[in-house]
Amino acid sequence: MSPPEVVELTAEQTHPLRLAVLRFDTPTKEVVFAEDTWPGAWHLGLRVDSQLVATSSWVPRDHSGAPAVQLRGMATARHLQGSGLGGVLLEAGCGRVRAAGGVLVWARARDAAVPFYVGHGFVVQGEGFVDEATQLPHHVVVRDLR
Repeated sequence: MSPPEVVELTAEQTHPLRLAVLRFDTPTKEVVFAEDTWPGAWHLGLRVDSQLVATSSWVPRDHSGAPAVQLRGMATARHLQGSGLGGVLLEAGCGRVRAAGGVLVWARARDAAVPFYVGHGFVVQGEGFVDEATQLPHHVVVRDLR
């Protein structure tokens, strides 16, 4: 296996993994997010052996009144979850936010993914909720990059 390579993506390039990972078990199959084209939004992927194996979208969006970046659509190919590749992509994105002067990243994480985020320095904030699109339990997770 070649070393993972972090790459810039278009929103459209994230769609196949979003569908396969984030929508395989949900009532909706919609993979286009309104925020994909917001000013300042960007998308990262991780390639291994020329294959796109993980995607993420990063959207400037305040959290609790503070300037922040929301992580959306974090998806790692199901057969590679737990391999550390998602963490490589997550850290690359957080590093880019930090390099641009950002100090806060947040996400609406599925409860099944909360341990992944906590393992990467995020903290759970507030009460859980059921996401309308997926009908799955979620929590807000937040990481201070300072």
